[in-house]
Amino acid sequence: MKQKAPFIDSLLGFTAVVGLVALYAPLIAVVVLSFFQITRLRGVIGFAPFSLEPYAALVANHEILSALATSLTVATIASLASLVLALMFAFYFVTARRGFGLLMQVMVFLPFLLPPIITGLALLIAFREIDFSRGLATVIIGHVVFIVPVVYRTVLVRLQLLGRSLTEASLDLGASQTQTLVHVILPQMRPALISGLLLAFAISFDETLITLFVAGSETTLPIRLWAMMRVGFVPEINALATLILLFTAAITVAIGLMQRSQGERAS
Repeated sequence: MKQKAPFIDSLLGFTAVVGLVALYAPLIAVVVLSFFQITRLRGVIGFAPFSLEPYAALVANHEILSALATSLTVATIASLASLVLALMFAFYFVTARRGFGLLMQVMVFLPFLLPPIITGLALLIAFREIDFSRGLATVIIGHVVFIVPVVYRTVLVRLQLLGRSLTEASLDLGASQTQTLVHVILPQMRPALISGLLLAFAISFDETLITLFVAGSETTLPIRLWAMMRVGFVPEINALATLILLFTAAITVAIGLMQRSQGERAS
């Protein structure tokens, strides 16, 4: 039996603590500063009393509300469109010949594997060549291209776990292919569909770099936040960042619960 090395265990524990602090300390600081503003009085740095003024100022900012509405619209449409496309690609992969299926996978995953700046630049050039004006439609297209691979992978794994036995049994019992899809396949894939949809929504809501290339005059919430930071930090930025953090964390927790439920059902 091997003996434990206390020094190595302590070193690993210290490294883990440092890593956690480096990851979460900035996030905690943003949340705290959204409620307690820093004050400087006679060279002494302190904290002002608890206040919700940054959130009140944020709600009163019509530009931010407009950007929020744009982000929600883009994320909703892009995630739904990505889910439909991912389902089509997944069904094609499990039924097509191996060579065509692999080629399709390469085409689906390539925009996601490339650096976002390359994907955004390629989309910008493509829209310019076909004389397609940049706006809300181009932002949605750019997000769909980027997030389809994520949804596709989630859907494909679940579809492959189902196998063909359910489909064959349904068809043998007299159901049509449409009835099999609606009443047999899709209900079994519900956890994967919901988790993929939530993941796509979270990625689209936070996407910034590709949006910068294809947005035109449209402004999403991450772009508005970036623009606010360029002119200096104001209390509203901490409030906005806190709300985005909480919103993204809620979606992440929901995705984790859905995947956990899916894994328990599969086992």
